[in-house]
Amino acid sequence: MDKGWSTNIIALGAVGGSYLLDGQMGSAIRNAGLFALSGAVTNQLAIHMLFEKVPFLYGSGIILDRFESIREALKILIMEQFFSAEKIESFVQSQERSLDLTPIIQQTDFTPAYDALVVSVMESPMGGMLGMFGGEALIAKLKEPFLEKIKLSTIEISQSDSFIHALNAHLHKGGSHLSETIEEIVALRLAELTPLMVKEMLYGLMKEHLGWLVVWGGVFGAAIGLVSSLLI
Repeated sequence: MDKGWSTNIIALGAVGGSYLLDGQMGSAIRNAGLFALSGAVTNQLAIHMLFEKVPFLYGSGIILDRFESIREALKILIMEQFFSAEKIESFVQSQERSLDLTPIIQQTDFTPAYDALVVSVMESPMGGMLGMFGGEALIAKLKEPFLEKIKLSTIEISQSDSFIHALNAHLHKGGSHLSETIEEIVALRLAELTPLMVKEMLYGLMKEHLGWLVVWGGVFGAAIGLVSSLLI
């Protein structure tokens, strides 16, 4: 059973049971039960008013009324806590020296580069002479050594300080643009949220803690009731 309703039932039980007792003891338990019920019901009503409109009660349904503000606050929270320009820049800096393009280069097919070389050679003045000795068939023997050599050369270039510096500079320049792109994506996703979705999301996140508000309202109400009985 819900913690809030359990608290209300216990408080009502205390009030009902108090009539079985005489004297100051019965009065003290009755006051404790009534105060506990008052505190629990008041907190339960306040929680209900957060998410639902109650006729004639000003300020109820605040989650629905402030839907746009809540959605904007969610956007600001996401961008500032996770995707700010400073955090993206910090991430880029932390990844600077861990960038290794070797696996990508190893898997890249450099055959188009070889084909372009063959075309260039065959269209050059040397092409006619090579044609006398087999033409492209002669050059084909160089294909595998050429592809292996160009891969090794490309890997060496990707690991050079000048290349890494140029790549990092480009990444830094793109940091602000990346932040803007992420902000657009977040804004578009949040725009899909409806007031009902926001209400259900917030209630789902807060349900456990909101239930304890009712419980503690009953506990403190009971304590106040007992103290008031002792003071009378």
